Amino acid sequence: MNKVYLPDIPKPKGHYSPAVKFNGLIFVSGQLPINHATGEVETGDIELQTELALRNVEAILLAANSDLNHVLQMTIYVSEMELWDKVNEVYKRILGEHKPARAIVPVKDLHFGTKIEIQAIAAVKQ
Repeated sequence: MNKVYLPDIPKPKGHYSPAVKFNGLIFVSGQLPINHATGEVETGDIELQTELALRNVEAILLAANSDLNHVLQMTIYVSEMELWDKVNEVYKRILGEHKPARAIVPVKDLHFGTKIEIQAIAAVKQ
């Protein structure tokens, strides 16, 4: 089992790894809408938060020799189900024709007051 870290961002403060590679799979921890360049948490509109969280998943996958086209399963935690249509539009735009297995999980509160958190399981590129 190998831990995956992004070279240009600090290691997480919590007791977890951004991702773990094992047997050709990458398990990406839940990603919040945090701007990796500035460390700032995005708490604006759900479209911006969704794109940033997905781009954070993508950055980790790229560091682990994968990408969004190799995602097998994605779990999306959203603070309000009323936001789902907007989340889904951004998701469709970024993932295009790729349609991995997916779950949407409504939650009461997310860290830092964000509205979305996304985790993923992907295959390593062959």
